[in-house]
Amino acid sequence: MLKIVDIPIHSEDVISSLKKRVCIKDVCRQVIYQRIIQEASTAFGIQVDAEEVQTESERFRHENRLQSAQSTMAWLEDQLITADDWEEGIAQQIFSKKLSYHLFNDEAEKYFIQNKLDFDRVNLYRIVTSSKPVAYELLYQIEEEEISFYEAAQLYDINEDNRLVCGFQGKISRWQLSPQVAAHVFGSVPGRPTEPIELEDCYAIFMVRNFIPAEYDATVQQHIIKKLFSEWLEREYERQIHSY
Repeated sequence: MLKIVDIPIHSEDVISSLKKRVCIKDVCRQVIYQRIIQEASTAFGIQVDAEEVQTESERFRHENRLQSAQSTMAWLEDQLITADDWEEGIAQQIFSKKLSYHLFNDEAEKYFIQNKLDFDRVNLYRIVTSSKPVAYELLYQIEEEEISFYEAAQLYDINEDNRLVCGFQGKISRWQLSPQVAAHVFGSVPGRPTEPIELEDCYAIFMVRNFIPAEYDATVQQHIIKKLFSEWLEREYERQIHSY
């Protein structure tokens, strides 16, 4: 039984609430995922020791400014979990990461080579407008050098966060974009705004600062391993639920 302040909450109440909010299936899926991970880790002889859990817990505490034992205990109490619950959760995360690397570390580079175009990147800017006429008017003003792309983004983008960064989206990989937008962006000329393109209920103008050819580095490796592991986990989930 859990308590918030001094109000008791029974496990049956939690399950009932999850069902009513149509969340129970997702929770059950995560439970089965964890069971699959634990069974596979045992089969492959993967282990997690106390030192690894301690290192990860210290990293978490540092990132979340839980510098003292007192602040950590207060946080745990606020989350309605015990220190043992927390450490067990950390151990599960480590098991998951170790298993993913065990299964797919050797496959990651091969996947990269086969799908190299997906990992090309761009430094990308974007202006989002509420209508097509506004988008074309901004494009005209930018091309006529009446206003810069960055000024237009800062003044007219409908998203406040985009305005604050003058439309900069960061380093974006091809796989992060829809096929339509990816073709639009990667077929453009660096430094020149694209024709407006419709995105659901808005219009966007893109501008590439520069193209960055795909490179197999630690970040790409981690992304590929995570992707392959997620797909494997989903296949195992489907296999298990259909075997009953």
